[in-house]
Amino acid sequence: MELNQSYACIGDDFGISSKVVGITFQKSLPILSRVFRNFIQWKRLEEIKKHLPIPFRHRYYKVQCILDCFEVSIQKPTNPVLQALTWSDYKKSNTFKYLIGCTPDGLINYISKGFGGRTSDTTIVIESGFLDLPERGADIMADRGFKHIDEVLASKNVVLVRPPSVSSKTKSTKAEVKEAKRIASLRIHIERVISRIREFKILNPHACVHNKLITYLDNICIIACGIINIQNFLIN
Repeated sequence: MELNQSYACIGDDFGISSKVVGITFQKSLPILSRVFRNFIQWKRLEEIKKHLPIPFRHRYYKVQCILDCFEVSIQKPTNPVLQALTWSDYKKSNTFKYLIGCTPDGLINYISKGFGGRTSDTTIVIESGFLDLPERGADIMADRGFKHIDEVLASKNVVLVRPPSVSSKTKSTKAEVKEAKRIASLRIHIERVISRIREFKILNPHACVHNKLITYLDNICIIACGIINIQNFLIN
């Protein structure tokens, strides 16, 4: 996963056939996924506050999760319907898209199943089951792309914290610009998390997951997130 070596290369290292490597790898992924899923836990707000980084303590002390999405490129499916469902206008390729969340101190506390690349961030939030997790009275931090979930969160007494909307017709006020900069500086933690995920070469932006491994892509992402959570802290 980390090196994204071919089955043939691994087979040469261990003196076994590439077929055996492939079978072993694919059988191991669901097992490892179940193990590493235990290291991805949704923390209660009270527990998060005990380890809250200083920049969050004044205005954003109720943030339970910082959200973002990342995409993993896949081989072009042979099925035309799957081609359409996985096409990403953003990446200009076929992708699987994942919703990921972390606590203010950089611990991954949520990873969704994979969705087709054409799925909007808002749709993934609604259909992934994420909305069942936040506590009443908590805040969820995200970027402007998640603006359409504010009403859904509000119905659960959860506040969406995101940069103020930008319009070409109206100029942002100084207060809005300041707020946008503050939130951007705090959202950097989820961007660092995604950067760590990209260190696994199979999930690198320039990698392309083979069609035979698409079924296991959710497992691969869970394993990567679990490993990241037991590595050194993102924030000291």
